[in-house]
Amino acid sequence: MNTLAANSPGERADALIRLTRRLTELLEKETALFNARRPLETEDFQHEKTRLATLYRREIGAVKEDPSRLAGISEAVKQSLKDVTERFTEALHANGVAVDTLRVLTEGVIRSVAEEAGRQRDTLNGYGPGVTPAQKPAGAPALAVNRTA
Repeated sequence: MNTLAANSPGERADALIRLTRRLTELLEKETALFNARRPLETEDFQHEKTRLATLYRREIGAVKEDPSRLAGISEAVKQSLKDVTERFTEALHANGVAVDTLRVLTEGVIRSVAEEAGRQRDTLNGYGPGVTPAQKPAGAPALAVNRTA
């Protein structure tokens, strides 16, 4: 599937409006889950979101390359297309903010875990006089993160 299947500019515009609305819904849903700190729940619709985003990008590129793909559509349809595109742009921006926030939080958690691992590694071994810090391996401690964390 390279671009939208349509027999006329009007059909193409209607299909593009539906595509943009659905993609916007998915972005808004994903953003809400990110803001609720439940990113793993977004996995259920990532494939659909990626597929629709790719289709949207290709269709917009095809229209920019050949504006006749939407030639002759009514002013009402043009306005609908502008409206859904504006809402999509706002949803995309909000999603970007949520993704960046989640990234910063995740990096903070990883940094805290690494620092704690380093502190535990640097504790003294044994009891009594002459106790020395444990031998430290060169470099940072190894850290593995998986989905269950």
